[in-house]
Amino acid sequence: MRVEKNVIAALDIGSSKICCFIAEVKGPGSIEVIGIGHQASKGVRSGNIVDLRAAETAVAHAVESAEMMAKDRMQGQQLKSVLVNVPGMQTIPHQLSVDVKIAGHEVSERDINSALAHSRSVVVPGKEELIHVIPAGYTIDQTRGIQEPCGMIGQNLGVRITAITGLSSALRHLAAVVGQNNLELDGFCSTPYASGLASPVGDELQLGCTVIDMGGGTTSIAVFFEGRLVYSAAVPVGGQHVTNDIARGLTTSITDAERIKTLYGSAHTTGMDDSAIIDVPPIGEEEHSLPNYVPRSLLTGIIQPRIEETFELVRAKLVDSGVNQIAGRRVILTGGASQLPGLCDIGQLILDKQIRLGRPQRIKGLAEATGGPAFSTAAGLLIYAAEHADEIPLTSSGHTFSLPVPFNSPVLQKVTHWLKENW
Repeated sequence: MRVEKNVIAALDIGSSKICCFIAEVKGPGSIEVIGIGHQASKGVRSGNIVDLRAAETAVAHAVESAEMMAKDRMQGQQLKSVLVNVPGMQTIPHQLSVDVKIAGHEVSERDINSALAHSRSVVVPGKEELIHVIPAGYTIDQTRGIQEPCGMIGQNLGVRITAITGLSSALRHLAAVVGQNNLELDGFCSTPYASGLASPVGDELQLGCTVIDMGGGTTSIAVFFEGRLVYSAAVPVGGQHVTNDIARGLTTSITDAERIKTLYGSAHTTGMDDSAIIDVPPIGEEEHSLPNYVPRSLLTGIIQPRIEETFELVRAKLVDSGVNQIAGRRVILTGGASQLPGLCDIGQLILDKQIRLGRPQRIKGLAEATGGPAFSTAAGLLIYAAEHADEIPLTSSGHTFSLPVPFNSPVLQKVTHWLKENW
């Protein structure tokens, strides 16, 4: 049972691809990927499952590919359970501040759990379900910046909580897709949070940063401060919208538009764009016999407005939420659609922040082809499963999760204690 105990799996169900990572947890902070499978997404549009059967088939192919790659390390056993991402458009962040009277006694885990239990109050029965309960900060008698309050003495314990709920219908659809593939559901993790756990380096999470995950159908936002998630959101614009704009603007097929975007696309105009010429296959012709040349500047002129719109929507979310100053000036851009040349330049101008391109960190076993920004969510799901199990309160059906946390982690003991005390 070493295999069962130490193996975790992540399933990233996205608008452009479906990816399954199987990993072995060798110790604290040591996660090695042993199986990878990814397929073009089917039945998913803008983060929503629109065809259950097509999505189930795509998931089955991705999981099977990952199992085949990991079969030697898993000793021939099949994958039993997975952690699944929830698109940012299907989640709702809630900021809570809870005070607990401790009347001069030492702060105990029971006091902290009592504060966390207030997260249940944000759930709208029948419409939302709790996904994350994240302590964002502690105070004791107005003293701020406390990292670990247990054992400290005071009169009042204050807990800032980031609670994230998911739309019940979306969670049920995701659970159905997993269940139809004979897999158990270990839990849910919001896409922006997962990407935020995978991409930062050094002290970025502690000092404050914004992680922007540009996916196929949506762009997710996660703001971190003092090592904790303090805000998440999403806007309904992604890389597929850019592809559709190119297809319409150049009158070509979506397949050819995606290829043109990948080969020649740029979000920022250069001096060579007017002289550079690209060949665009006309739509509806079986054979591309006659060339259809257009200047590259025309392509850039189609892409740039959509990219500017995306960053304007992101900026509006940050400003309206009031976290723009907390987030600081660090921005990590990740996701498959973030690899377009010139994207960081446009983002820096609109957001007025320093932007760098992020890719999965702290995960071993990723090849160059699967270690890029497009796989940040899948990698972050593994980190979440291994290190943040105490933030998973419930399944979509209202039962407690049974996440395979390795090495009898104290995190698992904390979760068990919390559930006994509050449920």
